[in-house]
Amino acid sequence: MIRQIMALFDEYQSKENAKHTLRAMKENARQGFWNGALPPIGYRIVEAAEQHGHRSKKILEIDPIQAETVRLIFLLAREGDGVSGPMGVKKITKHLNAAGIRTRDGGRWGIGAVHKVLTRTTYIGRHRFNTKFWKTRERKPDAEVVEMATPPVIDQAEFDAVQTLLKTRSPALTAPRIVSGPTLLTGICFCAACGMAMTLRTGKAGRYRYYTCSTKARQGETGCKGRTVPMDKLDTLVADHIEQRLLQLKRLEEILSSVLDRREERAERRATHIAELRKRAAEADAKLKRLYDAIENGVADTGDVHAACCFTIFVGFF
Repeated sequence: MIRQIMALFDEYQSKENAKHTLRAMKENARQGFWNGALPPIGYRIVEAAEQHGHRSKKILEIDPIQAETVRLIFLLAREGDGVSGPMGVKKITKHLNAAGIRTRDGGRWGIGAVHKVLTRTTYIGRHRFNTKFWKTRERKPDAEVVEMATPPVIDQAEFDAVQTLLKTRSPALTAPRIVSGPTLLTGICFCAACGMAMTLRTGKAGRYRYYTCSTKARQGETGCKGRTVPMDKLDTLVADHIEQRLLQLKRLEEILSSVLDRREERAERRATHIAELRKRAAEADAKLKRLYDAIENGVADTGDVHAACCFTIFVGFF
């Protein structure tokens, strides 16, 4: 009986400790400090100026090298690679792996990892902590979630634009055949009489193609007296109207100005990226020199120098 009572007290004390620890971690995150674990790609952990007893607190800082990969993923989702237009998650994954861009640990990208990057609010300055139960991995109520302030990698407008694109491509909302199908007006052309979708109909063994009211196609003129329009004619009318509305001199000037601004911004980020790499290489060379000096003084052995050489070669490669 005593052993059972002691076991009950131990279990109770363990649950109380876990509750107090989680409360302290939530408050720590609320104040903007990192609680541990591996940070999201694009960030690195650094010591904060504030101390907690003998232990220093940690915060997240943007990693200039990894942050470029995050920005590239958002760029591909929003604009594409300049050839195919905005990319979906699967296409982005293939593009990264084909270009030899690896994850933080040197592995290949997966669809889940890319989707997580594109939907993570950490990159706009709001990291969500305590989102799931540790054992079951089920989502916790929003009241239990704590948002931690982080330095943003992506601006809010770009993040929102990507979320909109992801929702429009979601199979739960839009069928894949509408997104990737060859028909120009699939899913966006509707009958003016009954409001139902216009579907594709063919004639003469496929030689002629028409947009036809789906109600009329199923029920005949008794269901709807909507029109049947040749596909080429309606596609041309829509394309000409878009051309006249979009390809105006003032609009083109705004578009080109925006493109030039983004190009300059990317050039600045690239220069920062190169400067960070050179800084890391210089730090590695300085460490290596100190190790050589330590060997001469009999403080270190050759094993430490071998490790430093490997790190220097790694940094120099990138």
